[in-house]
Parts: sequence; structure tokens; C-alpha cells
Amino acid sequence: MDIFDKLLHDFQSSSAWLEFSVLIGCLLLAYAAMRGLQAHMGPWDEARPSVWIGRHAMDGALFPLLALALVFTGQEILVRFSPVFWLRVAVSLLVSLSVIRFVARVLSRTFPDSTVVRLIERIVSWLAWGAAVLHSIGLLPQVLDELQALQLSIGKTPVSLLNLIEGTLSAGLMMVAVLWLSTLLEQKLINPWVSDLSMRKVAMNLMRSLLILVGLLVSLSMVGVDLTALSVMGGALGVGLGFGMQKIASNYVSGFLVLIERALRIGDNVRVDGFEGRITDIRTRYTVIRASNGRESIVPNESLITQRVENLTGFDSRFGLSTTIVVGMDSDVDQVRSILLAAASSQPRVLDTPAPSVNLVDFVEHGLQFSLGYYINDPHNGQANVRSDVNLAVLRGLREAGISLPTPRPMAPIAERVGSVSEKKG
Repeated sequence: MDIFDKLLHDFQSSSAWLEFSVLIGCLLLAYAAMRGLQAHMGPWDEARPSVWIGRHAMDGALFPLLALALVFTGQEILVRFSPVFWLRVAVSLLVSLSVIRFVARVLSRTFPDSTVVRLIERIVSWLAWGAAVLHSIGLLPQVLDELQALQLSIGKTPVSLLNLIEGTLSAGLMMVAVLWLSTLLEQKLINPWVSDLSMRKVAMNLMRSLLILVGLLVSLSMVGVDLTALSVMGGALGVGLGFGMQKIASNYVSGFLVLIERALRIGDNVRVDGFEGRITDIRTRYTVIRASNGRESIVPNESLITQRVENLTGFDSRFGLSTTIVVGMDSDVDQVRSILLAAASSQPRVLDTPAPSVNLVDFVEHGLQFSLGYYINDPHNGQANVRSDVNLAVLRGLREAGISLPTPRPMAPIAERVGSVSEKKG
């Protein structure tokens, strides 16, 4: 019997209403179970929803898996009494939906803003739905046989196209499983037990690297690759790291040294090559430093080891700021000093210890020059805004007290100055 004749026979002899009733019942039962589980577990983080539950009952990867188990059970029971068509199609579609949901939720959770991840999700969706359609109509075994017959020569070893596709898919699915497992271990094991951000980063990088290595070895062995042959590749990779990838390896090792030694930690205020800011992240190859104005600097980890780096945090998080102002020569010095101190003390971000200080810096042409110094302990929240608030309070206090602020004498026009110089020369 031809494949299409068998498909038509199963379609005509199946009990469509009975199958649809079983299918709808299984979906409703899976939905009710997910609603109950979601209500029991409580609300999830909207920014990082669960891979299995999701924001809604049907949004996670667990709903198609639960529905698949129920529909498959119903199919195995119903097939003993009559031919099954629609439930077989539903099982194929639910298998594809489960794979797509799991891959999409794990990748979107791990890489939330990546356009490459969106492309990978589309490719996985196309492959999964295509395999489901072929399996539903019974053409999948024939397609697999044709792919197995297509042989490619890699060196002296013939490899079928089916083996290449299986290897790629198994390695990709294994990597997705590794990412999900690493995220789960980070939430359940590392975050509760490791409080320091730098050590948490070290543990996470080591665990993820180990899981990726194990996942690659397992996926290669699943498709029949002899792992002993990887020794030659490992030697070639070592030579490549020693020559062509020297900088990458150096930055990678330097990143671990920075995290382990804890000389620099996430949240420290540092100055590197004239750029000053706060360390927001330490990656495997580089460190991200963000200035108070929002600019970010990408510093290779090797530079943090080989060059001079000033840690402005240390054990003292105080950051000093100053304001300079000139008042009239006949101003009351004590009154000016009181106004400046009150202006700084009135700002909530200015520290009381050490207290603000005022100094008479110099006698300038237009009057008396004062310097107001004060400290803050949160420079990452911005320095210009607190300096502006202090300056506005100083200006308001001086004007209310009637203290004169001298205006610099304007310069004469260029033509007049040139003429006066000519007269002097004459």
C-alpha cells in the first residue's frame, strides 16, 4: 500500500469526533494543571520569567510537554480499538512545540537582546515544524533514508549528510540544555551561597565552561565520533592558542585572575588610562567601566594586570567635590563662610563626616576667592547634579544676604585694543 493510500485509509477509518474529544480533553486538563501550578508557585519575575511556567499558563515549555504526555497516553489507549489519525498528528505537533518552546525560552532568558538568537529560534522552529509535518504524513523515514544516502568526504572518511545534521542538532540541543542547567544552578546554588559578586562571577564562568565542555563531548559521542581522535585537535588548538590566539587566551586568564584575587571587584570606582568610572561587569575577555555621565569603556582584562590601575574605592567610598566662588572685597568673611557651609549641609547627599569646609583661597582682582569642599559616598549616582544643587544653594544664600558678586570687567573690542596699541607704538 502506498504511503498516501495508507494515510487516506487512516483518515477515513478514524473516529474523528472521538479523537477530537480526547484531544480537547487532554489540552483542557493540561491547561487546568498549569493554572493550578502557577497559582501554587506564585507570581514570577516579569523581567526573567521561568522557562517552564512562563508569564501565563500556556506560555512556558511545560504546557506542551504535559499536553504531549496526556495526548500520547490517549493515543496508545485508543489505537487498540480503532485506527488513529488526528491524535498521531497532534503528537507530532506537540513534540515540535515542546522543542521550540524549550529552546526559545532558554535562549531568550540567557540572551534577552540578541538578534542572532532570534534567527536561531526561527531556524529551529522551521526545522521542528517541517519534521512534524513529514512525520504526520509518514514521509519522514523516506527523507531520512535519502539524507543517509548522500555521502560527503571529509578527508578520507565518508560522512553522510544525515550524520552531519544529527550532529549539529544534537550539539545545539545539548548547548541549550547546558545553558538552562547553568542558569538553574546559578539561581539555586551559587546566588544563595556566594554573596560576593566577583566570586559569584568566577563560579559561574567555571561552571558554565565545564558544562559546555561536557556537553560537547557527550553530543559528539552520541553521533558516533571517536573521542580519541580529538587528541590531535587538542594539540592543534593548543598551538593556535599559543600563537594566533595569544591575546584572547591572555585576556581570558587575566579575567579569572582579577576575579579570584579580588583586587578589583564589581562596583569599585577605578581609573584606567585616564578613564574614571565604576566597574559594572567583568567578562571573560574584558571589563566594562561606566563613567558618571553614562559613557562606558571596554577595557581588556590583560590591561588590568599589566598596567597601572587606580582603585578609587578601597575601604573608603567617600568622593570629594569642591566649588570656587568670588565675592566682593568688602564682604563679611564670617557671613560668607556660614552661607557656604549651610548650602553644602542642606544637600542630603553631602556627608556630615567629614564635614564641609570653607577656605579663603586668594585675593583676586575682583574680590575674595573662597573654596567650598565637601564629600559624597555615591559618585555612581552622578557628580554634576549634586554640585549643581550646592552651587544653586550658594547663589541663593549670597543673594538673600545682599553680598555682592563682582562682575568681571568686559574686554574692549578688538578694534579699540589694536588702535590703542598702535598709539602706544607711535
